[in-house]
Amino acid sequence: MKEIIEDTIYDSTEENISYIKELFKDNSDVIYRDFYAGDIKAGIIYIDNMTNKELLNDYVLESLMLNEHKIRDVKNIKDHLLTVSDVLEVSSMEKAVLFILSGDTAFFLDGLDKCYILSTRLWATRGVGEVANETSVRGAREGFSEVIRFNTVLVRRRVRDSRLKIVAKSLGTRSKTDTAMLYIEDIVNNDVLEKLKSRLNDINIDAILDSGYVEQLIEDDKWSLFPQVQVTERPDVVAAALYEGRIALIVDNSPQALIVPATLPNFFQSPDDYYQRWVYSSAVRILRLISIIISLIMPALYVAVTSFHTSIMPTKLAYSIAASREGVPFPAFIEAIIMELSLALLMESVTRLPRPIGATIGIVGGLVIGQAAVSAGIVSPIMIIIVSITAISSFITTNYEITFAFRIMRFILIILSAIIGLYGIALGFIIMTIHLIKLKSFGMPYLSPVVNIDRGDMKDNFIKYPIEYFIKRPQYMNTNDRIRQKSKK
Repeated sequence: MKEIIEDTIYDSTEENISYIKELFKDNSDVIYRDFYAGDIKAGIIYIDNMTNKELLNDYVLESLMLNEHKIRDVKNIKDHLLTVSDVLEVSSMEKAVLFILSGDTAFFLDGLDKCYILSTRLWATRGVGEVANETSVRGAREGFSEVIRFNTVLVRRRVRDSRLKIVAKSLGTRSKTDTAMLYIEDIVNNDVLEKLKSRLNDINIDAILDSGYVEQLIEDDKWSLFPQVQVTERPDVVAAALYEGRIALIVDNSPQALIVPATLPNFFQSPDDYYQRWVYSSAVRILRLISIIISLIMPALYVAVTSFHTSIMPTKLAYSIAASREGVPFPAFIEAIIMELSLALLMESVTRLPRPIGATIGIVGGLVIGQAAVSAGIVSPIMIIIVSITAISSFITTNYEITFAFRIMRFILIILSAIIGLYGIALGFIIMTIHLIKLKSFGMPYLSPVVNIDRGDMKDNFIKYPIEYFIKRPQYMNTNDRIRQKSKK
């Protein structure tokens, strides 16, 4: 398609259609239809299989061609004969072409230097299905799809408030991808809102194919291992974030929504935490915290202790580990790297394979590789146990991106522990903590509310209080409306 040079809509249907034909030269899916509405020449242009043809036939063509006696002038047509529910009047050819590419129909009339855009979009869609990556024991099962308007409806059902704003924006100089920014006007933090608008305006790329593009272009620190934008497939998670004063970004063609700002504790919270009683939720949150610590330090701790600090182990345990490593030709560091790389390869291959095959490969591959490695004397049985516990512990987190970040940190800690032992692990944790303290997400400290402890915010952090104690919204969000519910006292 050539670049649009002229932006004028002519008062001649023939000229307009000829111009667009030249614009869409060699595009077989663009449909042109000339006809007469009474004595007035008219024409419609749309893209095949992106438009509802039944609506065009029954409520546009039939209405105009069979009621020609009612047509007095071109202005009469829109108000009396176009029986389509949504009709937009545009005076720019560039806008008309963009609407055509989005699935709408452009309607031209002789004597009118404007164009009517008929809302006739009918895309092939997957529909609303069950969430694939954020399974829940309790709560809604429906998840986002690839159609932006379906996704905004799923959120609107949960936020029936006139102050919910859904601001549309087109991103990508060529793709013109539709995006929607969602926030509740009287709750949202205005500073965060302005930062997000500014960063979206600064995006100057030819195509946005998925929300992952936007995530990478708007985050604060491009070089950090840790994600600064929360990604979710669940409309109830988006709705809960909006009620906390955060902002959601939905991108067309992507079943994942983005939520900003995102702090580290957000990645360890699950929708189930709020749908179940506080005892269960608090216990699971503590379990998640313990599991992350185990997944981070266990392989590094094994390398440090077996290589530098054998004296801190009980004697029987030291003998047991030494006996299990008898015949292993590699030092503990190489042994740990081999198994961690094998686990990473296995996890990535299972992720990419079709589900029925992936599940089988995961079980068979893990058993066969582990047993074969021990039998061949490449690794010790204790290393297999450690890697297995590490893998299980890392899976308990609810977000894939944060799991991947901790997986890379695990490799770094293993390397440091192989160099200076336990001091390396301590050094790694100090560096990671300093980085997390400095890191921000749209101006919010990444470790909030831990670094700016507020008594009210701690009710929904490491443990979750009963929901009747959630009187105020998070203090660190600095929302306009602080009150979430009225106190019973």
